[in-house]
Amino acid sequence: MGERFGRYSKYIIQERALPDIRDGLKPVQRRILYAMNQDGNTYDKAFRKSAKSVGNVMGNFHPHGDSSIYEAMVRLSQNWKVREPLVEMHGNNGSMDGDPPAAMRYTEARLSKISGEMLRDIQKKTVDFVPNFDDTEEEPTVLPARFPNLLINGATGISAGYATEIPPHNLHETIQAVIYLLNHPAAELAELMKFVKGPDFPTGGIVQGKDGILKAYQTGRGRVIVRAKTETEELKGGRSQILVKEIPYEVNKAVLVKRIDEIRLLKKVEGIAEVRDESDRQGLQIAIELKRNANAQGILNYLFKNTDLQISYHFNMVAINNMRPELVGLKTILEAYVKYQREVVTRRTQFDLEKAQERQHIVAGLIKALSILDQVIKTIRGSQNKQDAKKNLVAEYDFTEKQAEAIVSLQLYRLTNTDVTALQQEAAELATKIKQYKLILSDANELDRVIKSELTAIDHQYATPRKTKIEAEVQQLKIETEVMVAPEDVVVLVSQAGYLKRSSLRSFGASAETDNGLKPDDQIILQTTANTLDHLLIFTDQGNLIYRPVHEIPDIKWKDTGQHLSQTVGLAADEKILQAFVFKDLKQPGNFVLATSQGAIKQTALSALQPGRTYRTRAAVAIKLKNAADRLIKVAYIMPKAAEQLDVVACSWGGYGLRYQLADVPVSGPRAAGVKAMDLRDDHLTAVLLVKAENTIGLLTQRGAFKRMKVSEIPETSRARRGVKILRDLKRKPHRIVFAADLSQSENWQIMTTKQQKIVLQTADHPLADRYSNGSFVVDVETQGEIKQVRLIPLTADAADKD
Repeated sequence: MGERFGRYSKYIIQERALPDIRDGLKPVQRRILYAMNQDGNTYDKAFRKSAKSVGNVMGNFHPHGDSSIYEAMVRLSQNWKVREPLVEMHGNNGSMDGDPPAAMRYTEARLSKISGEMLRDIQKKTVDFVPNFDDTEEEPTVLPARFPNLLINGATGISAGYATEIPPHNLHETIQAVIYLLNHPAAELAELMKFVKGPDFPTGGIVQGKDGILKAYQTGRGRVIVRAKTETEELKGGRSQILVKEIPYEVNKAVLVKRIDEIRLLKKVEGIAEVRDESDRQGLQIAIELKRNANAQGILNYLFKNTDLQISYHFNMVAINNMRPELVGLKTILEAYVKYQREVVTRRTQFDLEKAQERQHIVAGLIKALSILDQVIKTIRGSQNKQDAKKNLVAEYDFTEKQAEAIVSLQLYRLTNTDVTALQQEAAELATKIKQYKLILSDANELDRVIKSELTAIDHQYATPRKTKIEAEVQQLKIETEVMVAPEDVVVLVSQAGYLKRSSLRSFGASAETDNGLKPDDQIILQTTANTLDHLLIFTDQGNLIYRPVHEIPDIKWKDTGQHLSQTVGLAADEKILQAFVFKDLKQPGNFVLATSQGAIKQTALSALQPGRTYRTRAAVAIKLKNAADRLIKVAYIMPKAAEQLDVVACSWGGYGLRYQLADVPVSGPRAAGVKAMDLRDDHLTAVLLVKAENTIGLLTQRGAFKRMKVSEIPETSRARRGVKILRDLKRKPHRIVFAADLSQSENWQIMTTKQQKIVLQTADHPLADRYSNGSFVVDVETQGEIKQVRLIPLTADAADKD
């Protein structure tokens, strides 16, 4: 196993996740550029469907999934991820908001102009080629990379035991540093840093901490602070706004805006009136509008400290150098690039020299042949065939085999005086070129001069001004606002028996979800991820309301039971938790709908349930119950817009159903008992549902029968009526409703019986029935036990989306 893992590790280190120090590309990126180049999909031709390029790469060079190839291609085209995009893309290639790109069948791509410099001279044997995965083609082990791509576009990747984080740099600065190193091979790092001042992120921003940059360029590791570029603008009426023009590298803009807006909503800092994302085609802009006389600098400092307007960037410059992963500094990268470019230009020059010498040889033969043209023609005419003609030319006039081939292949129109002149001119040009090539190969200074001139040409053509500002010192942030509770995401649990706890995400993640410390007969009422600044409202079946700020809930390990509410508030012996809700703030416009078993219903605004001074030791009243036997059976939180579309369906034990609009239920205060939900007479309510008219509901009877019916089967009338029968009455053992639920919320139910049996009911498997039906039996109450409890199994995320 160790040997196999070692081989796998070696593969992903060398051939997947880390870039080569010479061309700065990972294998998938190299294969994409090479395949697109082979296919003629270059900047000077029309765009082609991305799927075609991905298919070529996958079919010929990269035996991995199309999604990983397409993601790599998209990243090469994203001008907020790479400093000089190597791929141009038509269509949606993602965004700074973290939006995914369109599928490859919708987008078109081609190589950008600068990527032509990465591939220039590849056909001149400048790099080594190896067979592809099925030995049908050859692929390059590295690209010629006529500019230092590793530094210019940076790299990020994770492999086995190694990770890399190389920031993008400015093309002009990097090329100037390479030229300086060519002129001064013994240059110190400080001299190179006069050119490469620091990272140049495509998203701009401000980098603080020259010491961190220096350390990174010395050792390969270092830390700098990257912060957004901001300015404060004065508005009318003594107000102002902070404008964010550039954000740190690889920060998700939408998440950043949402985070700033959360700070405004939770009032973690006083003074923010509104947060807007005003980005458009002209560029990025986030407007943070402040209230009158707000401390703009203090708020900005708070946002720098508590949001991604300021981040730490950690250099970890690992690259493959001589087939090994190596932590490299700036000078090592530049030296490796210079060494590689000398090799590329040498190999190109050798290729050009061989081609020029071959052509010179042919031209010399043609000139000689034209000077004795009559004899040559006579000899060719006297020959039996082409092979014989070549043989005779070699024998009689001392031509070589290649010259003789060129002579016999010559077309008649070329036997003119002008062609002789052209050949003599070509011979002179070839002689000059050969002399130049030999000089480059024999003189290291001449070789370096060629590299410098070519780099300078690229610099002139592609250089762009620096985007990121470098500041020497890291500014210390002083938060003038009041120190608040540290915002932290936690997992909150409330159980039916009254146990309450919060656990860190780390504790929750380290434990099995089922290992929650609850007793076997207890049931989870609420389990959710919440922030320590959120608010928790707990409703009991005796109409009480308990409030807790999340940060005040005891912070204990996930596998421990938690604190019982009776330790602080006090619960009656038979009191159970019915429902619990987490809110970001308690000033939302929604209402709670509350209904009791003895037929009372009301709406109460969330704003009317604000906690009092004694919330820690006393429960508040959510609804006034009629008597000791009455119980709260339904609590739901509904936003005003949603309420307009909802109906109330009240189901009684005796099998009656009544439907009316939720708007018929008046809004009243927390101490009110509510109004009549249904004319019960000697009956009681077992379920009150809030549904849309087109929904489907499920009913479960005490005899173990389940029935699925449309809400529309129950005619819509008005509140406080008797309703209609929704079960068929039997003279012997009539069915009674013990449970009902909206099937759009949960299609699967878990039924617990008195004999400790658990039955999973898949409601979708049952046909729709009319209101006169009693459904079909799903529980054998005699053998499996009577129905004790029903738990709804939540819909999966996919199903919920469809709903």
